[in-house]
Amino acid sequence: MRADAQRNYDRLLEEARQAFIVHGTDVALEDIARHAGVGIGTLYRHFPDRYTLMNAVFERELDGLTARAEELAEQEEPGAALVKWLEAVALHSASYRGLAAAITEGKDSHMPTCKKVLRGAGGSLLARAQEAGQVRSDIMIGDLLKLTYAVVSVVERNPEEKGLYRRLMSLAFSGLRAE
Repeated sequence: MRADAQRNYDRLLEEARQAFIVHGTDVALEDIARHAGVGIGTLYRHFPDRYTLMNAVFERELDGLTARAEELAEQEEPGAALVKWLEAVALHSASYRGLAAAITEGKDSHMPTCKKVLRGAGGSLLARAQEAGQVRSDIMIGDLLKLTYAVVSVVERNPEEKGLYRRLMSLAFSGLRAE
């Protein structure tokens, strides 16, 4: 990539990240392009649609969640490690209004890299917890991520309700335990 094209790409990613934090993931793409100092055509040349842009923004941040999964796998009891990692995923998602809804959309073509990385990191923690008999064997990592993002979506819509996140996650995790 030419140096000027790389600068535009990097500026678009940074402006998109900031816009997603402040305004949510449904912010107008035209606003992102304008704040990055480029035209909308430049944005679309790099990112053909909103999901491609979102995937690129969040892909850069997934290293932290992957590292957290590896750290927890070494330090924590398997069931506790899984729960702590899902809390980290939820906290990350909550930083960007609308991210939870975008990732949980049924289409695998939307944000494929994010989904693959999250499923890989969480899948290893889930497998450990299942092997230790701490989590039901019929649960899949995609189920847990959807559940986590569903809770985040509810909390996003009810910001005035204190403690809602913890209550809902506690209730959800109670249902994960192996009998």
